[in-house]
Amino acid sequence: MDVKNLETFVMVNELKSFTLAAQRLGYTQSTVSFQIKQLEKELSIPLFERIGHTVTLTNEGEKLLPLAQQILRLAAEATHISGNTAPEGLVRIAIAESLASWEFHSRFKDFHEKYPGIRLKIIATSTDEMFQMLGQNQVDIVYTLDRRIFNHNYVTAFEAPVDIHFVTGAGHPLAGQTQITLEQILEYPLILTEKNMSYRAALDDLLSQNGKETMPIMEVGDTQLIRNLLCQGLGISYLPEFVVADDLAKGNLVSLPMTEIQPDIWRQLLYHRNKWISPELKCVIKYLQEE
Repeated sequence: MDVKNLETFVMVNELKSFTLAAQRLGYTQSTVSFQIKQLEKELSIPLFERIGHTVTLTNEGEKLLPLAQQILRLAAEATHISGNTAPEGLVRIAIAESLASWEFHSRFKDFHEKYPGIRLKIIATSTDEMFQMLGQNQVDIVYTLDRRIFNHNYVTAFEAPVDIHFVTGAGHPLAGQTQITLEQILEYPLILTEKNMSYRAALDDLLSQNGKETMPIMEVGDTQLIRNLLCQGLGISYLPEFVVADDLAKGNLVSLPMTEIQPDIWRQLLYHRNKWISPELKCVIKYLQEE
């Protein structure tokens, strides 16, 4: 059995298209069709139903898929162990903007030097958009910063709870107080991430349940900009602990002791259960799992 035929089979299933699979693999469409027919003939079973413009797995194809993925994983591992090839190729990551700057601003140089053949396409977007792209195979993996997600269609490669804090500059009038109410915080200018974006959406939901809403003087996805403005003494923000940890340690920012709002926010790294974990994707997953 030709491993290349199995690779084509998995790719056609992922993209739900012979044409797109051919483009991704660098083949002609006729080559892809021939490889699938060759595999079907060898196994004496139909693998795909081609009705109209849709391509879906048959029941026999569904049974073959996990076996094909396992064979490809083993083949890739064997090749990697032999030292014949280094991981190379494009890995597409949909990620929360706050996580993107944190994960790649200081560590990516070392990763690139170790795996120069791996290219990354980073797409910062909302959680809903991430999973729409994942379902259409427009990205290989998603890294969310949102409420915890449970779905049998996805494999969780990593997850961890995230503390979210109201933070402000060290010279702010509320800095140093031992107990602060939500009403006090809402009396001051707020600088927040964009509406409907992960923990900001959780904040708005919780406020609306108490008959309150935020009126920020600025909404922006760039958490580095928010940190800089807070350090200049402008306003209060609501940010994940990992974003402000360095500034808190240096005393540039302070966390306001307000416990009325405690949203359940998690970092989660997920991929589709039918996704073939290529050597390059495996390297990226390992990189993102490391703190």
